[in-house]
Amino acid sequence: MHEAIGEPLHLNPWAAVGIVVVCILLSAFFAGSETALTAASRARMYALENGGDRRAATVNRLLQSRDRLIGAMLLGNTLVNIGSSAVATSLLVAMAGERGAVYATLLMTALLLIFAEVMPKTVAITAPDRMSLAVARAVSFFVAVFSPALVAVEAIVRLFLKPFGLDARGAHPLLAGREELKSTVALLHREGGVERADRDMFGGLLDLNELTVADVMVHRTKMAAISGDLPPRDLVREVLASPYTRLPVWRGEPENIVGVLHAKDLLRALDSAGDPDRVSIEDIVFDAWFVPETTSLRDQLQAFRKRKTHFALVVDEYGVVLGLVTLEDILEEIVGEISDEHDVAQQGVRPAADGSVVVDGGTPIRDLNRIMDWRLPDEEATTLAGLVIHEAQTIPEAGQTFVFHGFRFEVLRKTRNRITSLRVTPLPRER
Repeated sequence: MHEAIGEPLHLNPWAAVGIVVVCILLSAFFAGSETALTAASRARMYALENGGDRRAATVNRLLQSRDRLIGAMLLGNTLVNIGSSAVATSLLVAMAGERGAVYATLLMTALLLIFAEVMPKTVAITAPDRMSLAVARAVSFFVAVFSPALVAVEAIVRLFLKPFGLDARGAHPLLAGREELKSTVALLHREGGVERADRDMFGGLLDLNELTVADVMVHRTKMAAISGDLPPRDLVREVLASPYTRLPVWRGEPENIVGVLHAKDLLRALDSAGDPDRVSIEDIVFDAWFVPETTSLRDQLQAFRKRKTHFALVVDEYGVVLGLVTLEDILEEIVGEISDEHDVAQQGVRPAADGSVVVDGGTPIRDLNRIMDWRLPDEEATTLAGLVIHEAQTIPEAGQTFVFHGFRFEVLRKTRNRITSLRVTPLPRER
């Protein structure tokens, strides 16, 4: 019986061993190449291609058809693994009889696992970019050779998936490019490769198109403005006492903004007139620029650059002034707080010794997250007080406590219908 089983083998034993070795090497090549190419940095390859590296151009071309690339590597790997196993089985059956099939299974499992899977993939993942460049041309050759077979395989796969309502061609990434970039930077920060300030700056830059001017504006309740009805001398005194160089001017009532006064224009007029009482405010106030509250920060930044100004008033759909936005407000979303010698220090966030933080109700959630490295949601509310009101579905009283989003919120002070101060305590995370 042994002779009957071993009769089909016509290869010299050493030739059979050589075929097995070559198949294992090819299997290692396919497995390592797949790991290296899928783990390669697209940004680094793009930079190398721009620098004239043809191998990087080949890598980028392969990655543009990632499904075809992976399919070719799997097909090649399957072919050589089956071939090596078949040859090894025939050889060992001829040498040891029926037990040779068991020996071949154990031997090939160990050889393929160690030398064709674990070892090449470990080498590839330690230096994916360098290995991708080294194997790019060879992989491109195999992809071209296997393409006809892969087209047939893809057609068969789509045919079997169609009854289940699945379309392999309609696959889309779960994360948009912007979210994927943010997640990558957040992961690098957690692993220690990116500083917190750099992470926040990068995230702020990516968020410019998602945020609107209403998210960063100075609300009208905190907006510094002056009355145009004041006598010139009093108006000059008000402007000099203000830390701001541009001030909205109103007449009759604070909501009736008639223009914007620049302190430098006032000083020029004062120098020319020589007497504050002779200064005509109407001659130096320039027209206010009104922008809708739904304008994205990216569009507003471009508008500031185009108009060569950096001050605008924000209005709602009814034309009611909601607040003001400046170029500095937008830049602070990217680089963080910008202060100069004339800014008024705001103590809106005061950490306590017990781990809690006393926060002014009007503090923007994004600023609080940036300062404390928290992750409070800011989709439904702009300020911390607004978040508490939204979650509580009522205007709470002083002394009330709420727990949500992993924090305890205690209302410390309330003025009329406004929450002016809260104590926020992070809760221990459940394991």
